[in-house]
Amino acid sequence: MKGDFKGIIKEMTLEEKASLCSGLDFWHTKCIKRLNVPSIMMADGPHGLRKQADETDHLGLNVSVPATCFPSGATLACSWDRSLLEKVGEALGEECQAQGVSILLGPAVNIKRSPLCGRNFEYFSEDPYLSSELAASHIKGVQSQGVGTSLKHFTANNQEHKRLIIDAKIDERTLREIYLSSFEGTVKQAKPWTVMCAYNKVNGKYCSENRYLLTDILREEWGYEGFVVSDWGAVNDRVDALISGLELEMPSSGGTGDRKIIDAVKKGVLSESVLDEAVERLLRIIFKAIDNKREGATYDEDVHHQLAREVARECMVLLKNEDEILPLKKEGTLAVIGSFAKYPRYQGGGSSHVNPTRVDSALGEIKKLAGANMGVLYADGYRLDGESGLFSGKAFSSNSDIVDETLIKEAKEIAQKADVAVVFAGLPESYESEAFDRRHIRIPEGHRQLIEEVAEVNKNIIVILSNGSPIEMPWLDRVKGVLEGYLGGQAFGGAVADLLFGIANPCGKLAETFPVKLSDNPSYLNFPGDGTKVEYKEGLFVGYRYYEAKKMETLFPFGYGLSYTSFDYTDIWIDRDSILDTEELTVNIKIKNTGSVTGKEIVQLYVKDIESSVVRPIKELKGFEKISLKPGEEKTVTFTLGKRAFAYYNEDIKDWYVEDGEFEILVGGSSRCTPLKAVVYISSTEKIKKIYTRNSTVEDIMASPKGQKILEEFIKDSPLGISDGQISSGMAEMIKGMPLRNIVMFSNGQFTDDMLNILLKELNQ
Repeated sequence: MKGDFKGIIKEMTLEEKASLCSGLDFWHTKCIKRLNVPSIMMADGPHGLRKQADETDHLGLNVSVPATCFPSGATLACSWDRSLLEKVGEALGEECQAQGVSILLGPAVNIKRSPLCGRNFEYFSEDPYLSSELAASHIKGVQSQGVGTSLKHFTANNQEHKRLIIDAKIDERTLREIYLSSFEGTVKQAKPWTVMCAYNKVNGKYCSENRYLLTDILREEWGYEGFVVSDWGAVNDRVDALISGLELEMPSSGGTGDRKIIDAVKKGVLSESVLDEAVERLLRIIFKAIDNKREGATYDEDVHHQLAREVARECMVLLKNEDEILPLKKEGTLAVIGSFAKYPRYQGGGSSHVNPTRVDSALGEIKKLAGANMGVLYADGYRLDGESGLFSGKAFSSNSDIVDETLIKEAKEIAQKADVAVVFAGLPESYESEAFDRRHIRIPEGHRQLIEEVAEVNKNIIVILSNGSPIEMPWLDRVKGVLEGYLGGQAFGGAVADLLFGIANPCGKLAETFPVKLSDNPSYLNFPGDGTKVEYKEGLFVGYRYYEAKKMETLFPFGYGLSYTSFDYTDIWIDRDSILDTEELTVNIKIKNTGSVTGKEIVQLYVKDIESSVVRPIKELKGFEKISLKPGEEKTVTFTLGKRAFAYYNEDIKDWYVEDGEFEILVGGSSRCTPLKAVVYISSTEKIKKIYTRNSTVEDIMASPKGQKILEEFIKDSPLGISDGQISSGMAEMIKGMPLRNIVMFSNGQFTDDMLNILLKELNQ
């Protein structure tokens, strides 16, 4: 509708305006029949549609309609494939149209600060650039179908522990470079219809009433034009939230929020013009949704299931392939062990829990592909939890923690008879879900002991993992193959079978670091916080940024993943050796498939500031591309880097800033393997004026040629005299760190306060 929204608002009563600012029930907005303002429906995502069947209940827990369960966010991110994420988004948009859903709640781009966060299976990455690029593609896909998205959870929702009240204490630079950056790139590229605020506080203010986040940054800096919706139950003070930039409170507050808005306007606490602006933003999206609604829309379940299988194949990560045990030959005897092979763990628990249209059994799919010349044996190996979690309708259980010696004995018996054993293991839903954080990163004892005991009787072990976040692997050196399946969606079983037999070549790479042990993680001492406060003391050093700076060994680094073929990075060249920070740099690299089968490689580009006046990570991801190469084929991949690839957030000027100097462009197959390197000199077009004070140090002054000259002239005859740029004292290091006021004190009257004031005036001209 391109109607006169301001005209509609003029026709509204105060009560009608306020009514639009809260939900009708758990999933719908309110309508105003007399003005033909319709109601629209929202539903949970992001990797599948969770639309409640029949009537909506007050908690949103009723069984949902069948929908395609695609791989979870953590899994999708391992594809590093923008076009793939867009295809998934298009499919989700089609299913929303078929079910009359106008806004899909997702994707989630919160940073994986700690592997313990219970909701990490929904989040893309520990890196904001990768997160924002993939989220933007996902959103473009959904919204291409006339369905809106809700980018969430804005911002710093990095734990489930006390998520409704926790206060995340984050310094401004870290907030900008890490936690806001994943939202910024997404908002600017994809323009989501809505943004969902997080439950938690950031630096003392609830996200729902944080004007700095919702208005100053989101709207005024980033140019966001949609509306902000609360996470369900996230509003603390309804009037403050509206003033700060939150238009829609969800779910229904039973009229409580509406009455507070009405009273605030009548008392003069809330300007009615602020309410009018909020209503206009809501109307624009509501009518946009109605204009794009496709009556009689349908989708093909078979086509979407096949897409889910293709997507899962693209995401799974081959972590180990000793003696090229994979792909399997269709001969001899194969032992398939682990209940997950029959009953897969394919999605996370909580609000994103999808009711799938069907679910592939890995065991069944393996048998289909094995052929007549291969025998397949099966054993459970461990007990199953059964479905558990907040939205499954079943109580929590911990059967996976129990070591069942009888089941392990049966598994060992078939493993002894087999040429190769494939063990399915990982994390049951009771270990990771929305609403609680993990306490450790171990797999259940029953799974661990199964792997280790089977390895005693068969040396050809392949482990298939189903988990939403990193795990410890004390058994890694006892197995020959490891395939990280993450939470692969309803077609997980078919995708695993395709990869095991080489019908497809693994091409996923980790979107997060796997530490050797939990205590290696940078947030270890500050997660989940103390009382109602959590301090982000690790600052910028999240994920690989920390492990690189510490030169710490990891189990598997960020960006890591193997293939059934091999790739050589053969050449790199840049279009110029020196540029201004306002110009773009073109980087070209050549890569060749040196193996015998077609494969896909994820080319990763990192930028390193060789010498910086501020603390910066060793390197940061600033470009990536997934390409397919036939055996012997060589391709050129081109990247374009702008100012942000080289900048850091400068708190003094409150903007992104590039220092003069040399930067390395590092390219390779993971954060730890970057064989190609080029160097470019960047000249800053913005010169920051240094303000000198009585507490500026001698070293600060000497760093500037002008400052050095002026300082030498002023104190050349004092006991702290300087000549030829060198401090002429046996206490050189102490003097370099001395504030200017101390020169007055130690000069024995030869350098006075008046002289210092004149010096400062000269320096600051």
